[in-house]
Amino acid sequence: MLRDQSFFSVLIINIFIAVIWHFAVFMICILMDTSFFNEEKKMYRPKKWERGGRFYSDTLKINSWKDIMPQYIGKNGFSKDHLDALSPEYLDEFIMETCRGEWNHTANCVLCIVLMIINRPLSGAIFSLLVFAANMPFTLIQRYNRFRLQKLRQTLIRKSNRGRKGTVLQTGKE
Repeated sequence: MLRDQSFFSVLIINIFIAVIWHFAVFMICILMDTSFFNEEKKMYRPKKWERGGRFYSDTLKINSWKDIMPQYIGKNGFSKDHLDALSPEYLDEFIMETCRGEWNHTANCVLCIVLMIINRPLSGAIFSLLVFAANMPFTLIQRYNRFRLQKLRQTLIRKSNRGRKGTVLQTGKE
């Protein structure tokens, strides 16, 4: 499709396609039912190679660069800077949002295939690399944050269950 175009035309068309693609994926992501972003779905579940999230911290050194990445916070959204609440229900919702963010950025990476098809090999590779580099770090951050939030949720649930057992025991003695 773009094989006979000038460099400037190829650049403008690829930018236009990328903007439209990202906007469309974003809108689809916002409109999708939240049940699609269930952490138990195969694509969101932990992989063995992630080693409980240690792959991201040990191999990718994600803690040294994740906080400098820009973030999108929608209306009533979740900021990565701090937790607004510390309840299992709040964490469930935050975890769902990490699944949504992961899906969004992963779906944007599919554009790489389209760009490889419509461009000359070198142009396709360059534009695909740019799209991949602009999205994959955010996918990794979402997965890393999900591991952390899930561990925090489990800790809260454990503490809550311990507190309830103590209350039940005290009530039983009275």
